[in-house]
Amino acid sequence: MRGLNIAIAGCGPCGLAAALLLSRAGHQVTLFDRFDTPRPIGSGLMIQPTGMAVLGQLGLLDQVVHAGSRIDRLFGKAGERVVLNVHYAALSHKGAFGIGIHRASLFRILHEAVLRSGITVHTGRALVDSEPVGTQRTLRFADGDASAPYDLVVDALGTRTPLAPPTGRELAYGALWASLDWPQKAGFDPHSLAQRYDRASIMAGVLPIGTPPDAMTPKAAFFWSLRADRLDDWHKAGLDSWKARVTALWPECAPLLDQIDDPGQLTFARYAHRTLRSPAETALVHIGDAWHSASPQLGQGANMALLDAWALAKGLAEANDVDEGICRAVKMRRRHVMTYQWLTALFTPVYQSDSRLLPLIRDHVVGPLSKLWPATTIQATMVSGLVANPLGPLGLAMEHQAKAPLWEAA
Repeated sequence: MRGLNIAIAGCGPCGLAAALLLSRAGHQVTLFDRFDTPRPIGSGLMIQPTGMAVLGQLGLLDQVVHAGSRIDRLFGKAGERVVLNVHYAALSHKGAFGIGIHRASLFRILHEAVLRSGITVHTGRALVDSEPVGTQRTLRFADGDASAPYDLVVDALGTRTPLAPPTGRELAYGALWASLDWPQKAGFDPHSLAQRYDRASIMAGVLPIGTPPDAMTPKAAFFWSLRADRLDDWHKAGLDSWKARVTALWPECAPLLDQIDDPGQLTFARYAHRTLRSPAETALVHIGDAWHSASPQLGQGANMALLDAWALAKGLAEANDVDEGICRAVKMRRRHVMTYQWLTALFTPVYQSDSRLLPLIRDHVVGPLSKLWPATTIQATMVSGLVANPLGPLGLAMEHQAKAPLWEAA
């Protein structure tokens, strides 16, 4: 099926990827974004082999590889105990890796591809609702205007989308994020996501994210887990008090903390766990975080969104009408989505919660067992997003550019 008139709400990675895929499939696509100038929100993220498969089909994988930093393992310690040590090399597919990248880098690559494609982008258009009109759907804006009817509206507005009914729950823990210069002499591995824990209530992490747009040097995404209801207390305590806590947990972070002299350099991210029972309505489909969102503990958010966008384009291409195409897309993605929603809900309290029992089990039981086969392969499969075989039903295969130049520490 070709030639549909499609509106996409949201210019994040999910909406931009969907716009490219649907436009290339022969549909007339219009993007709407609430910002006057579309821009990314947040710091670093991980692109997994699943997301790479879609970026490869878009012809953008090389650019993403060059803009980010190759990640070969995830490593975490609680005190002197190694409780997380996941290597992509444990996967059966040799040469696999992840990519740490700044959201601004991924956004620019996708956004520039959208502009090159001639896709219409309307900015400064805050959406508040949508309404079915026969077999089509209109969009309603905050200023009271309404759009002409579209054959399909794609909701890529994220966790707090106004186009879907409220569901799920806000998570108690969020995180403070900052993008900082990579600490060249601090001993951090430029190809590793590193974390430190104290029970499950304190977690710090350092992720290499390559060189973002307009930056001159490689960057690191630094994050600090924090309960949302303690954010005001954090502000009142001041930076010096917080820095002392971080360095007591992880002394090597001192060169990163030295770059922070204003609380405004840190952004607090709030997370929610939600899954729409049905992501499809008449001429409307919710994809990415608008359909399913969770904590970033397993690093799947952007990758799940890319897979959703691919599934939608594939479902419509194989269908005779819009409703059939949406149903096909949802069916192709449902098992993988539900699996990772469950896995994330299971593992998040182990690393972000007030529990005292779960981190003890993590540190003294799960950590030691995870060093043994087959736990090494299971962990790598889970982190890479490959549990529940997401690529097979979508007709995708793992793509890697291991020979491409990747940032190395000086």
